[in-house]
Amino acid sequence: MGDYYWEIGDAHGALMHGQQGKRVGANKTVRLASASKWVFGAYVVERTHGKPTPAEIDALTMRSGYDGLNPLLCNRNDTVQSCFERGRNHTFTPGHVGRFSYNGGHDQKLLIDLGFGRADVEMLNNDLDRQLANVPGLSDAGQPLGIRYLAPEPAGGMIATPLAYGQFLRRLMRGEYQLGKMLGQHAVCTEPGTCPTAVSTPASQPWHYALNYWIEDQDGGDGAFSSAGAFGFYPWITADKRHYGMLVRETLGPRAYVRSAACGALIRRAFAEGKPQRPAEGAGGADFAD
Repeated sequence: MGDYYWEIGDAHGALMHGQQGKRVGANKTVRLASASKWVFGAYVVERTHGKPTPAEIDALTMRSGYDGLNPLLCNRNDTVQSCFERGRNHTFTPGHVGRFSYNGGHDQKLLIDLGFGRADVEMLNNDLDRQLANVPGLSDAGQPLGIRYLAPEPAGGMIATPLAYGQFLRRLMRGEYQLGKMLGQHAVCTEPGTCPTAVSTPASQPWHYALNYWIEDQDGGDGAFSSAGAFGFYPWITADKRHYGMLVRETLGPRAYVRSAACGALIRRAFAEGKPQRPAEGAGGADFAD
């Protein structure tokens, strides 16, 4: 697994945590990759006061048809629009409208539609703070958001410390963000083999997808809400919204998000059942080889 940090907590704060190695820790900034999506989903829903439009729901459930974005073509000096226009990032596939097709292009186009095409990282960070750091009724009001854009890509360009992301998860759990009151709503199926309205998915399980986060509701799954990132950042909230957790890694290893999600699910189960867990015999054991 390499260096990692893990944490489990409730609506009031961390209950337990630990780490392996020194590269990753509670106060060390890491790249969120696709864990950015959950934050952007909360941002959009907050802007709409909990009432996203049908077009916004389509974008946040990856059904808008804009599914050609290659994030490697963009950099921190871009604007939202210049990133979207580079290469084939602006590709629109009419046949994919209304069908789940996992890609960051949906969020990129949505941010343009919200009026931020000319926005750079500084402008995006200012509005992210405006929407999520100063929500009326925050029980931890006055605390900085601590989640920032490194590149103008809402689907994968944010950075944060685990400490800051934990604060974000607790605010969701307490219902202080509108998205926290809507967890589980607008869910769509994602696995092409079993879902006639799905085109592509990176998930190794037939999870559902809601407003920019996953629902781990496969057979035998516990229904947790999550948002795994490519470099291994894996945050979750339990289905009953009583606990949150995260397994934090930052690696370029293959399938890092799959390994983190599989290991994180075992941490979650160990906490719930009060006993150690091991991967099932012959079921994903290779995911723990990194």
